[in-house]
Amino acid sequence: MRYMATYDLMESLRNTNQWLGATAHAMAAYPAFALIPNPSVAWMRAWGEVTERTFQRMVVKPDWNIPAVPTKDGRDHLVHTEVVVQRAFGDLVHFEVPGRDVPDRKVLLVAPMSGHYATLLRSTVISLLPDADLYITDWHNARDIPVSAGKFDVEDYTLYLVDFMKELGPDTHVIAVCQPAPLALAATAYLAEEDPAAQPRSLTLIGGPIDPDATPTDVTDFGHRMTMGQLEELMIQRVGFKYPGVGRMVYPGLLQLSSFISMNAETHAKAFTDQISRVARGEAADHDKHNKFYDEYLAVMDMTAEFYLSTVERIFKNGEIAKNMFSVAGKPVDIGKITTVAVKTVEGSKDDISAPGQCVAALDLCTGLPDEKKASHLEEGAGHYGIFAGKSWRRNIRPLVLDFIDANSGHPPKKTRKAANKNAAA
Repeated sequence: MRYMATYDLMESLRNTNQWLGATAHAMAAYPAFALIPNPSVAWMRAWGEVTERTFQRMVVKPDWNIPAVPTKDGRDHLVHTEVVVQRAFGDLVHFEVPGRDVPDRKVLLVAPMSGHYATLLRSTVISLLPDADLYITDWHNARDIPVSAGKFDVEDYTLYLVDFMKELGPDTHVIAVCQPAPLALAATAYLAEEDPAAQPRSLTLIGGPIDPDATPTDVTDFGHRMTMGQLEELMIQRVGFKYPGVGRMVYPGLLQLSSFISMNAETHAKAFTDQISRVARGEAADHDKHNKFYDEYLAVMDMTAEFYLSTVERIFKNGEIAKNMFSVAGKPVDIGKITTVAVKTVEGSKDDISAPGQCVAALDLCTGLPDEKKASHLEEGAGHYGIFAGKSWRRNIRPLVLDFIDANSGHPPKKTRKAANKNAAA
């Protein structure tokens, strides 16, 4: 029960800070204060505005807000999200673009379940949509999932990916970003034995911890330094009474956010101080660079306790993927069974989360895959975020990934097919 009280206490602190910000903003914005020629009033209003927005975003799932897609017909086509497979802990979502010629490339983008929503990959989605028929895994916030839905650990995550790949069929090209890279590799190997015809054409792994010990980082050091008992005691709490998942054991998003910020506390403190100054001077905007980044960065979701703990224990501590000793439902998963799926790894030379060497280890595990089906790319000067959503992704990595997909399509380019326009009848 004390864990539930702690969960509610964190939510109360967040709510209180949001209220303080809203109060300061409302008071300083009162018209009568405009008569007082004192800069402290403007600073109070600016502090309140930034504080209210900051703490409000922590419990709000961001919208996709995908802009219209330009096509060869000279028109911009609106983008709709459609749930293709609906499951308790995550959905398979399709970015539907009615009225356009559907690209031949069918891509499944596997989003990480590491504290942020799938919308963290919004810029990745926007960059791929003009050239791909795009699907994404949209994981749910554990606090909103009733206890009656059961558990969700790394094996369940892997089976979800297996089901999504089966749903999309063998012409799919999978791109896994960060955390899901080892589990996407395991899901592909699982299909290689259980249902070879359902395997995707290609698998691109971007900045994932296939072998965390290949190049240690602060993240891997923390995983080895803490015992599982310590992690469970310090990180796991029960969802409070406010949410549908009341009583579920989770790694709270607010606790995860505090960990994220502590890794670069000085940088974040300066960013918010500078933003308050810009608001006070009237130089800030609702969708400026600061708000665009932090509206997404601060939006965090709870992770099921069993998923977090099993990830740390099995992927980082025991290295089950790295040692090819992973199993699902008691059945060993042999990565060497992958013989037809082309595999590409992408790393950033300045990645301090999944350092170079961790992801490319996947190629050595694919012992049954011929060398011509293997590829790797190290992006010089790129950090973790840059290899899937930054300038490095847009300019260098994205074209390479699309070329890799085309080279492993298994057939010559087909004529594009016209997407059904559901609004045509109207």
